[in-house]
Amino acid sequence: MSIAISARNLKKVYPGQPPVTALANASIDIPDNEFFTLLGPSGCGKTTLLRLIAGFEHPTSGSLDMFGQNLLDAPPHKRPVNTVFQSYALFPHLTVAQNIGFGLEMLGKPKSEIRATVDEMMALVKMTEMADRQTSQISGGQQQRVALARALAPRPRVLLLDEPLSALDFKLRKDMQLELKRLQTETGITFIFVTHDQEEALTMSDRIAVMNAGEIRQIGGPRDIYDHPAERFVADFIGDTNFLPAAILSTEGQSAKVRLASGQTVSARLPARDAPAGKVTLAIRPEHATFTSEADGLVTGTLAQVVYFGTDTHFHITLDDGTAFVLRRQNSSDTGPGHSQGDRVGIQFAPDVAQVLKD
Repeated sequence: MSIAISARNLKKVYPGQPPVTALANASIDIPDNEFFTLLGPSGCGKTTLLRLIAGFEHPTSGSLDMFGQNLLDAPPHKRPVNTVFQSYALFPHLTVAQNIGFGLEMLGKPKSEIRATVDEMMALVKMTEMADRQTSQISGGQQQRVALARALAPRPRVLLLDEPLSALDFKLRKDMQLELKRLQTETGITFIFVTHDQEEALTMSDRIAVMNAGEIRQIGGPRDIYDHPAERFVADFIGDTNFLPAAILSTEGQSAKVRLASGQTVSARLPARDAPAGKVTLAIRPEHATFTSEADGLVTGTLAQVVYFGTDTHFHITLDDGTAFVLRRQNSSDTGPGHSQGDRVGIQFAPDVAQVLKD
């Protein structure tokens, strides 16, 4: 497998009083033809890492290679990389076709090659009929397609995308998520995508690096990140999660028998490495819990609020030890009688759906 980007102990410190560490010892391998996402809250270091790859910043220490070649010695314009920013930076006085071909003209490509490439890129992003319109006359979603086509036209080996969907409305953003994945698949170019939107990352990515406070906290596929978070930050940041205090009674392989605060015992998954002992926290996704009678509940509590979301309903429960718990149930025509605010309820969850986290 060819590795597009390889970083080892990459660090970026901005001088000041005190100095600010934007990126701390990041090590990562991104294979060619992968849709890879850097995910995390604002200020976590994801854009800094993207800018280091692009050459807009230089690291304080560490190494950065592209396809086996040292990338740090190459200036930005010599790197086989293009970037799509949150602001599309299109030329409003130029047509769609002229915007897409602009970079090729700056590279001195022959006119016949430029024309053929522009036609190919317009077809790829489904903008052929808009070729002669000025970019000031098209919608935000169409402008985003033009920005993508312009970035893809020079055929970079890696495309960097810095939150390019954040300015779009909800419906259009959903549509463009599918379009981006289609473009990556059809072009075979390595996409490195930066976002703080968890759903966006889960929808499009082959793999995700979750970042926080300048560090990469976990790398994995969307399902692995969601179902097997390595630590509390990842479990809390990706989707909705319930946290229950517990104590480990015994372990066997990657499974543990734990005691809940209610006194009930349940099986739970252990982290892939550095399995904790003693007091721990269990992470349980809302959709993995179900209602049962108080007598049969692993935990019990009082239903505090019922929130209807159309496709599903969220039940907010205050457990007997004061812990907040959310149960999510998909709505259907045969959902049956519901629960009402103030009801006493029991909650069950299947063995091994809970993930053990370090306390």
